[in-house]
Amino acid sequence: MRIGIPRESKEGERRVGLDPGAVRALALDGHEVRVASGAGRGIGAGDDAYAAAGAAIVDPAEAWKAGLVVKVKEVLPGEWPGLAADTAVFGFQQLVGAPERASGLAARGVTAIAYELVRDRDGAFPMLAPMSVIAGRLAIQVGAQLLTMPEGGNGTLLSGCPGADPARVLVLGGGHAGTHAAIVAAGMGAKVTVLTRSAATREALAARLGGGVDAELATPANIERHALDADLVVGAVFVPGAPTPKLLPRSLVARMKPGSVIVDVSIDAGGVAETSRPTSFADPTFVDEGVVHYCVSNMPSAVARASAAALSAAALPYVRTLAGKGITRALADDAGLRAGVLIWRGRIAHEGIASETGLPWHRLAKEDLA
Repeated sequence: MRIGIPRESKEGERRVGLDPGAVRALALDGHEVRVASGAGRGIGAGDDAYAAAGAAIVDPAEAWKAGLVVKVKEVLPGEWPGLAADTAVFGFQQLVGAPERASGLAARGVTAIAYELVRDRDGAFPMLAPMSVIAGRLAIQVGAQLLTMPEGGNGTLLSGCPGADPARVLVLGGGHAGTHAAIVAAGMGAKVTVLTRSAATREALAARLGGGVDAELATPANIERHALDADLVVGAVFVPGAPTPKLLPRSLVARMKPGSVIVDVSIDAGGVAETSRPTSFADPTFVDEGVVHYCVSNMPSAVARASAAALSAAALPYVRTLAGKGITRALADDAGLRAGVLIWRGRIAHEGIASETGLPWHRLAKEDLA
């Protein structure tokens, strides 16, 4: 199969769909891999590294001309002209809450398979997990810096110091991002509370994190109490295939400590705060209701070498399956991979996206792929 690796065009995105090691594996499988010139520059992988791995280095427009396009972030409108009908795009799609993009992709007749919804045999999210771990860890580094007064924060030292209490950190969500945010924050000496939706998650977190972190249920009363006490709030809620619930309404944000910080890792799906809106690395923060907000939607790109390597390793087995069996057969054989299909040959295969776009919903079943 011909596989295309385009340049990422999202502002500040330095990752690449597959690193040279993954490309080498695909080339050895007998596939034709087209890599856009300069696609790996952000991770320090030049065209020569990809050529040595067996790829054809092509003009950026030519990388889209493939049966399977592997990329990191969502397809942006400026990239649509390069997509031919029956192309399958494999990457983070982020189409929930983006009806115009979803309609545009559907009109091209393409298949969109979302990293964020593909599941493994255990029901976990193999591509989302490593990026969530990285984003959760970064959230604390970013938040600690933003708490400093030159960055607009309230001047609290995350770890505390003799004579000064440590920062109070509230983590909303107990998945990969929330867990790793809590681990890093506690390791730096902060007083950490994690709020989760279920008692089972709360108990698992308490067992894993020990007495250094308080784990409670995310009831409205607990959210309000801890948010008002927090210096740093990390939004790390993930609801598969649905917008993030607004756990922090504007009225609550307005009552938070002046100069406190919200790092909204969940911004790709709308964010946990009613005041959140997507930002970029070029202009990452804003102040609303006296609270500093950081809402960069591709946080792992800040450590592009590490995150591209982790993402490439997670995606490669699925890319090999899609390319080796062909898109239709691979989806028919793997229910977890099929769960990631948002658009199938121009037809909306996700109920929520169909509702948002007003387009018909076509549930994709194994029988449809026979």
